[in-house]
Amino acid sequence: MSKITDSEIKKLKLQAEEIRKRVVEIIYSAKGGHIGGSLSSIEIETALYFHVMNIDPINPQKTDRDRFILSKGHSVEALYAVLAAKGFIPQSLLDTYGQFNSKLAGHPTKKTPGVELNSGALGHGLSVGVGMAIGAKMSKSTFRTFVLMGDGEQGEGSIYEAAMSASHYKLDNLVAIIDRNTLQISGKTETVMALEPMRERWEAFGWEVFEVKGNDIEDIVNTFGVLNYSTEKPKLIISHTTKGNGISFMENGAKWHHGVPAEQQYKDAICEIEERIKKL
Repeated sequence: MSKITDSEIKKLKLQAEEIRKRVVEIIYSAKGGHIGGSLSSIEIETALYFHVMNIDPINPQKTDRDRFILSKGHSVEALYAVLAAKGFIPQSLLDTYGQFNSKLAGHPTKKTPGVELNSGALGHGLSVGVGMAIGAKMSKSTFRTFVLMGDGEQGEGSIYEAAMSASHYKLDNLVAIIDRNTLQISGKTETVMALEPMRERWEAFGWEVFEVKGNDIEDIVNTFGVLNYSTEKPKLIISHTTKGNGISFMENGAKWHHGVPAEQQYKDAICEIEERIKKL
């Protein structure tokens, strides 16, 4: 992948801010949702869907498409906003989120175009991603599998069984990403269940490990650009992010794991985002 240009960076930043605005809008309208983790993962998902992955919203089931699994399925609002921005689903469908009989559930389901896995039971996504990556190897397909996990999710033992398997089967077509915002529903991850040393742990499992500033589009796409898919090693990206990123009063607050803004907070949040959009 060639080095990204300044104009491409600007376009991706603008796209991420527009997605952030939609996330705030649909959660406020629905009066429910996981806003903190959705906001922290927007740049990663924007980079994947608009720069990295081989996907086609007109043909969402094409056989050589790259696969994306949102293992931290509770943060589905960001994924829905990304899918709408990419053209997999209409923008009008987002406005039904949280309403009776909406086609958009509170966790991803394969009924939604562009969704590869019914997720939300934490710890399952990487195991399924390993299976997809093995399937690609067996069928000699070129598609890659990307799995986005939460850092609180790392307490699930099944993740480490999957990590062992990925290394054993030399799945260099598999990329796992950890949204390392350091907070989960019950507080700081290092208080609830210490995860460090994260890098050394995954390297010990036989993975190539990269660390990125996970709310910095340029750092994200440049890191994806140097990944080598012929090393016989799976890849892990530790994405250092801020929970509630982009909304000043939500940032680094565990209460915003699934908080819903009040009316004035909603207006303030939209104002912050729109000011950044104007500057872009």
